[in-house]
Amino acid sequence: MRKHRGTLAFGLIFILLGAWFLAMQFVPELKVWITAEYSWPWIIIGVGVLLAVLGLLTWAPGLLVPACIVGGIGGILYYQNTTGEWATWSFVWTLIPGFVGVGVLLSELMEGRVRKALEGGGWLILISLVLFGIFGTTLGENPLIKQYWPVLLILLGLIMLARAVFRPRKT
Repeated sequence: MRKHRGTLAFGLIFILLGAWFLAMQFVPELKVWITAEYSWPWIIIGVGVLLAVLGLLTWAPGLLVPACIVGGIGGILYYQNTTGEWATWSFVWTLIPGFVGVGVLLSELMEGRVRKALEGGGWLILISLVLFGIFGTTLGENPLIKQYWPVLLILLGLIMLARAVFRPRKT
């Protein structure tokens, strides 16, 4: 089975693409939907979903990491395209390590390694959220968060201290 993963993955891609194009022929409204002004980011989100489906069907948990990155960036682009707030790239890029963290979390959970999932993916998600809070408040327009963003730094520092103090020592 492992030798044929690539063939299986490409076969699934062709089946899904063929099903999509066939559906567009029988449901003409899909053509209108796909050519709408705000729909181009859905193509990027779809690629992320496709990678996730392939990772699940071929039992290749590593595909969940790029799936989360591509799907997350597609979600950001969809938000920016519909709102016109392209200037948010000045701080929204900090979510990308969090997308990696979600992918790592999911792939490690698929492998049955819960502790590794929480440590690897959880830390990336936490760091990403702290960076998003800091950059988003200094470069964004939320006055409440702008005032209290140092609390995020304190929280991150406390977590790191607790982790260092309570980590089991190797003997």
